[in-house]
Amino acid sequence: MSFLEILLIGIGLSMDAFSVSVCKGLTTKHFSWKMALTCGLWFGFFQALMPLIGYFLGAQFEQYITSVDHWIAFGLLFLIGANMIREAVKGTENSSQLQMLPLAVATSIDALAVGVSFACIQVEIWSSALIIGLTTFAFSIAGVKIGNVFGSKFEKEAEIVGGIILILIGLKILLEHLGILSL
Repeated sequence: MSFLEILLIGIGLSMDAFSVSVCKGLTTKHFSWKMALTCGLWFGFFQALMPLIGYFLGAQFEQYITSVDHWIAFGLLFLIGANMIREAVKGTENSSQLQMLPLAVATSIDALAVGVSFACIQVEIWSSALIIGLTTFAFSIAGVKIGNVFGSKFEKEAEIVGGIILILIGLKILLEHLGILSL
């Protein structure tokens, strides 16, 4: 595969992380590079790690991974989104660091399946994973900034919308994998 093809795959895979990063930006009162870099590192690392895991697990485990990945992603995103809405309504502070691991895992599960497919077509995995990870890193930082611009104007409403968006992303993943929705 060419660099451009891997980059386009990286952009596609980073869209869920970008959306979640926008939600994280919506919930912060003031933009901070620390938060943006934290999101970028979590999401970028897991988007790079998952294709590696998928590649080395290979096609023999594909049926087990793809049979449950959508349920895991939906469950994690639903719980985190519902918690964001609850915290916005109650006015409590969002514990963002505790949520990064499940968010990073939930948004990178599709990359695991990409890694399995890379093994089947013998793609050079190390550079591909690096490109995917760096692309997600950049999109995540941009997402935090974009979300913060809108979130600082609408605060509580933005956090509720962010929670709803996470739930909808999880629902989209679930419906696509169940064959009910095709985008």
